[in-house]
Amino acid sequence: MMLTPVRAQITQKTIQLKAPVVAFGVLLFCSLAVVGQSSSTPKPTPRPPDMAGDRSSNEDHGPLTTFEEEIRAKRLIKLAEKEHQDNLNRAREVSQLGQDLKAGLKTRSSLDHEDTKRVDRLEKLTKKIRGEAGGEEDDVQLPNAPTDISSLVSQIAENADLLSKDVEKTPRQVVSASVIDRANVLLQLVRILRGFIH
Repeated sequence: MMLTPVRAQITQKTIQLKAPVVAFGVLLFCSLAVVGQSSSTPKPTPRPPDMAGDRSSNEDHGPLTTFEEEIRAKRLIKLAEKEHQDNLNRAREVSQLGQDLKAGLKTRSSLDHEDTKRVDRLEKLTKKIRGEAGGEEDDVQLPNAPTDISSLVSQIAENADLLSKDVEKTPRQVVSASVIDRANVLLQLVRILRGFIH
């Protein structure tokens, strides 16, 4: 079938008009499909807040759920139990260091290099124990301060042992004045001992 020149022109113009409309329609359809697909993809689950107590992350995510609060409480309890156990271990080590110092002086009349290291370690651990008990540095006046190294080391060993026992008797959540006082006495004895060492 032959088209007349006028009709051929009209058909050609129709085809020319339809091509951009069809292309626009295809683009519109594709963009709507992409938008629809991206809105239907699940959003990633938000990361649970840091349980170490990061407040800024909690504020960003809103209030905690009951489950998150339980997890946080359990983690805090475990952390407190670990700190308490560490403190008990420190107290035992303080007692052992005191006994080692005392035993060393049975064979010698003065402290050697290893004894000086023990004194340093004993002092450091005692300060940590005092800090864990809620105490701070306090000048203690010893009414009958020992004047010789042998009796001084004996008192250090005795007080180190008593401090260890006080720490073991003290419950985890209790601030103990006796632990703080005993630690301060022990630290004062160590200060006096340092006068004999140097």
